[in-house]
Amino acid sequence: MQLFVNDLTVMDFSYLCPERGMVGESWIVDVLLDGTLNEESMIQDFGVVKKNLKRLIDGYIDHKLLVPAESDKAHIRRDEDSEQVEVRFELADEQAIQMYCPAEAYAFIYAPTITMDSVSEYLREVIATHLPDNVDNLTIKLRTEVINTPFYHYTHGLKKHDGNCQRIAHGHRSRVDIITNGSADRDSEAYWAKRWEDIYIASSEDQISAEALQCQHRLASYADHVCFAYEAAQGYFEIVLPMSICEIIDTDSTVECLAQFIYTQQKQRLPGEACCVMAYEGVGKGAMVGD
Repeated sequence: MQLFVNDLTVMDFSYLCPERGMVGESWIVDVLLDGTLNEESMIQDFGVVKKNLKRLIDGYIDHKLLVPAESDKAHIRRDEDSEQVEVRFELADEQAIQMYCPAEAYAFIYAPTITMDSVSEYLREVIATHLPDNVDNLTIKLRTEVINTPFYHYTHGLKKHDGNCQRIAHGHRSRVDIITNGSADRDSEAYWAKRWEDIYIASSEDQISAEALQCQHRLASYADHVCFAYEAAQGYFEIVLPMSICEIIDTDSTVECLAQFIYTQQKQRLPGEACCVMAYEGVGKGAMVGD
């Protein structure tokens, strides 16, 4: 007998990729349970499945940075004194992404690359021990939202947030809807999809010098990199990444601020035109601003 739950949750996270750098993602989770009927003539109550499995999946993946721990590009060092974890990930042209964060900010996937298969297997293994005895197997199916218009992948951190959004490297796969003079503006949507393709969006007030970094390992050169750090409720967060994959804005990077940023930029790109922007944060949620 099998029990299925589609659209169990959406995991918003980022992962490290040698070709793309830091990639923000939003994956929809479907689950399938194999088992025998319990004394209630169920494999498991739907309410229990939704609550418990969502809590576990969110706890292991959501709003974290996924690191392919078996990649030869990934270098991981745990600071036993501070409980911080330092991650250095090598990119092309002697560039790198460097992180110095609390351990809870990461999920270490023991695979050479981050894929839906490797993440599904990781989740299946860590969740298996939490299943009731009558459940024989758990299958986790991951998929992306079907988007037929331009979209982008972005990563950010929200230091003022009182939840897991404060982690400095988590992300989203997001569509953007732009209405110009009452009509869908696919050219402008494509512009933003290209501009924010695999981007890290940072706040200017969080930028620091390389000399102020607390991580122990130092890159050979910081000439083409930018550094950011902040203290939040969950601890101290620090990130270094190539300047070419970063957009620095003067506000926080909440979706409300991003919608306003796109709107302001659009008014400069197309002066005198009426504009409305719907910026999404992952699947089915976002902010809107317009004339």
